[in-house]
Amino acid sequence: MAGTERIRRVANIVRKQQAAGHEVAVVVSAMAGETDRLVTFCREANPLYDPAEYDVVVASGEQVTSGLLALTLQAMGCKARSWLGWQLPVHTEGAHAKARVRDIESNALLASMAEGKIAVIPGFQGLSDDGRVTTLGRGGSDTSAVAVAAAIHADRCDIYTDVDGVYTTDPRIVARARKQKYVTYEEMLELASVGAKVLQTRSVSLAMKEGVRVQVLSSFIDDDAPPADNLPGTMIVSDEEMEGLEMERQLVTGIAHDKNEAKVILTRVPDKPGAVAHIFTPLADASINVDMIIQNVGREKGETDVTFTVPQADLARTQALLEAKRDEIGFNRVITDSKVAKISVVGVGMKSHAGVAATMFRALAERGINVQAISTSEIKVSVLIDEDETELAVRVLHTAYGLDAPDVAA
Repeated sequence: MAGTERIRRVANIVRKQQAAGHEVAVVVSAMAGETDRLVTFCREANPLYDPAEYDVVVASGEQVTSGLLALTLQAMGCKARSWLGWQLPVHTEGAHAKARVRDIESNALLASMAEGKIAVIPGFQGLSDDGRVTTLGRGGSDTSAVAVAAAIHADRCDIYTDVDGVYTTDPRIVARARKQKYVTYEEMLELASVGAKVLQTRSVSLAMKEGVRVQVLSSFIDDDAPPADNLPGTMIVSDEEMEGLEMERQLVTGIAHDKNEAKVILTRVPDKPGAVAHIFTPLADASINVDMIIQNVGREKGETDVTFTVPQADLARTQALLEAKRDEIGFNRVITDSKVAKISVVGVGMKSHAGVAATMFRALAERGINVQAISTSEIKVSVLIDEDETELAVRVLHTAYGLDAPDVAA
């Protein structure tokens, strides 16, 4: 939704879906850069802004695009109307600027769609229990789309973004990356959480909870492109549906990378019960997300080193909080490194196959890439490496797990 020309293209996509016999609801984001512009206005008006008034301002970006898209569809001869978050309404709970969708009243919306009207709904916004406009946080339009799809029991939720599907890794790094036809909710959730920028984690989590089938498609398609039913995007589905496809489950679905990690080492921490809690409790209270955690083998003097990672944006706050708690924690030094990257291998196939981690470590070792930290889940192995080796590591692992396409055009 970068501008009026893009809105016309979106309207054409929507018109084709209705012409194919579908009842259509559309959830829109703001125009490119608009939310940032509105946030700047808030900060200029009052650096200590009231979050409730902040929501009033930033929610207007999606309101504008919903009205413009409805107008554009009407100009194309379609019946269309916009439904703002408070008109449905979209009930939310939680703090302003980071509210969560509780439920959506869909009766009026479904009745309008049954009459042949295209519903255009601004994403990212809802209504609090006290009748105030709320927003869902950055990237909330994806979550809004999934929530609307769940509320109206849609057959599918198509999310048009700047990529045409979920690839085995970033095609800008590996030209032979392959687009996946199907990915499970669990795999997409892991990929989103470790750096893949295709979908927001919250939207995937909600889709998994509500059983909404999500298709990832590119919004950068020509006016004469076929409707979404025939476009080769990526479908995000349940484990059960994936099994029903009777396709050979590949061991690894994708390789993700994230350069927004920072490493923190606390030296000579007392090796006793409760010591680690003293480290991570103040970070949790400050809403700082800790990822990888390693506690080294204890020393003779009853001391140990503790290594963990936090988002780069939170590194300064983390260091300040730890220094303030130095006496309580009892550590000697804080050592930090922001020049690191997290590389993750994700795949449901790991549940039933051994040796995935061994393949990863062997492939990295053969290219002289040092592993600084490791974390795992049932379907993921992540390692921390030097940031300068990110692209090399991604290419090496993509090949090691047999994910390269036969040729670049594939």
